[in-house]
This record gives sequence, C-alpha cells and structure tokens, in this order.
Amino acid sequence: MRTCPLHWPLLFRVKPFQITTMLHVWIDAATQIFYSLGAGFGVLIAFASYNKFDNNCYRDALLTSTINCVTSFISGFAIFSILGYMAHEHKVKIEDVATEGAGLVFILYPEAISTLSGSTFWAVVFFIMLLTLGIDSSMGGMEAVITGLADDFQILKQHRKLFTFGVSFGTFLLALFCITNGGIYVLTLLDTFAAGTSILFAVLMEAIGVSWFYGVDRFSEDIQQMMGFKPGLYWRLCWKFVSPAFLLFVVIVSIINFKPLTYDDYTFPLWANRIGWGIALSSMILVPAYIIYKFMNVRGTFKERLAYCITPENEHQLVAQGNVRQFKWIPLQVCGSLFLPA
Repeated sequence: MRTCPLHWPLLFRVKPFQITTMLHVWIDAATQIFYSLGAGFGVLIAFASYNKFDNNCYRDALLTSTINCVTSFISGFAIFSILGYMAHEHKVKIEDVATEGAGLVFILYPEAISTLSGSTFWAVVFFIMLLTLGIDSSMGGMEAVITGLADDFQILKQHRKLFTFGVSFGTFLLALFCITNGGIYVLTLLDTFAAGTSILFAVLMEAIGVSWFYGVDRFSEDIQQMMGFKPGLYWRLCWKFVSPAFLLFVVIVSIINFKPLTYDDYTFPLWANRIGWGIALSSMILVPAYIIYKFMNVRGTFKERLAYCITPENEHQLVAQGNVRQFKWIPLQVCGSLFLPA
C-alpha cells in the first residue's frame, strides 16, 4: 500500500494571526450585512409599518435580501478591479494599495478615476453616486428614529414636519465634526464603535426575544394570519437556533479580539478608545438596564417576576394562573414549534 506523502496534521496547523484575520473577516461580513440590509437598525420595521396587514412580507424579505446580496457581489468585482488596476499602475503588490473605509472611497477611487479617459465625467458620476447613496442611507436611518418616536409620543406625531426638521438639522450639526481637520479620526471612531458590536448585540437580543420569549410558534402563527401559510422548517430552525448561535459567537469574538483603534500609522490614545466603547455601550447598556427596571417594578416572587418579564402582555392572565408557556420549552416548545406540521 502506498503511503500518502501529505502530512495531514499540517492541514490543521493554522497560525494564530490567520485565525484572528479569519474571525475579523467574518465580523466585518456580519456587520456589513446589517449595514446594507438595515436589519437591526429599525429601518425595515419602520418602513414595513406602512404596509397593509396582508402584505406578502415573505416575498419582500426574499426579494430584498437577494437584491442586496447580488448588489454586494457585483460591487466586489468593481472594488477589486480598481485595486488590481492601481497595483498594476504603481507596479506594487495588491496588499500595498488595498485599503478600506473612507480611504478607499475618497482617496483610492478618485485617484484611479483620474487616470481614466474622460476622467471628469466619471468623477462627476462617481460623486453623484456617493451623494445619492449617502442621502438614501440617511433617510432610512432617520425614518426609523422619527417613526418610532412619533408613534410613541403624540405631540411629536402632531408636529411631525417640525420634528423631522429638528432631527435632520441636529444630525447635520453633529456631522460637521467629521469634516474638520481631524474629521477622519472622528469618522473612524464612529465607524468602528457606533454600529459594530453594538448593532450585533442589539440584533442578538431581538433574535432571542422573538424566537424564545415571544416564541417561534406564535411568530409563525402571526405570519400565517398575514399570508395564509406558516414559514417552513428551515426558517424556524434558523430563527430558533442558527441565527442566535451565530450572532452570539460573533459578538463574543468581536469583544475578545478587540484591538486599540488605528488609522494608517496613527494609534488612537486610550481615552479615545474609552470614548468609543462608551458610545457602543450607550445603546447596549439599555437592554440590561430595562430588564432590571422591569423586573424591579413587577410584583410577586422571583419566578413570577421572571414570568411576567418574558411573557407578552396579552398573556399576563396566564401567568397569574401559573400557565407560563416560556417555562415549558424544554423539550415541548422546541418540538412543538419546529417539528409539528405547518
């Protein structure tokens, strides 16, 4: 028998920095999906609130996700073709010209466009694209804030135009910090901390709340009322197990593998990193803070308080009767919500 010359353990001998790089790529990929799809920001929920009750959300979700992923896939060709072109022009390796963030958009791309024939035309088209993309993203993000607050506070709903102007003007004033002499450092700080780990944590809490506390079975029944059929087993498995597990993994890894913030050769001071984490925690801390607030304001024993906190308000009468659906999920809820016929 011939002995294979390949030493199999070498296949699994991965260097630590390679693992770190791989994890960093997955974290960036997960964050990018939430950026491009708008999941977790409240944008999709705000826009969906204007739909009719029987709107086909299943079709919309598949269509939106497909268009988003195809667009990102095509964008990859555009980005790496530019990187390859610049590497060829400067006779250097591609990793020597590769960059990300603002440097890619405002430095590398304009430099590449300036070498093309008809560069003025392409430069105008490129920056019009950036302008419309920025306006579109800003409108979506502000709509989530405006719609959410206006629905909760009638005074804001009655003066929606004035409130919208106030939010827009306030956002404009805050954005002025990003165009000062040190604006690129402010932009890098906000880009890293404002919606990185914090948005992943928020979506993780949403996934756990809907899948485990509200319940996949009840969520599927709500969708059935809207569309006439329940989601398939694949979707229920993803909502219940795959998505929360993946998000939990990404959140933990992003915190463990955090490194002090840098921009090119500049290393941000310790106080800047603390400010960044303060920005990130300003949204993350609200989840445990409200949990404690809700728990302390509910009467009863520890178990009763816990039951009231994890049960929808329209089921609180069942908690008073001792019939808490969330306490029965092992193994009944898992089997009932996933493997019973839809």
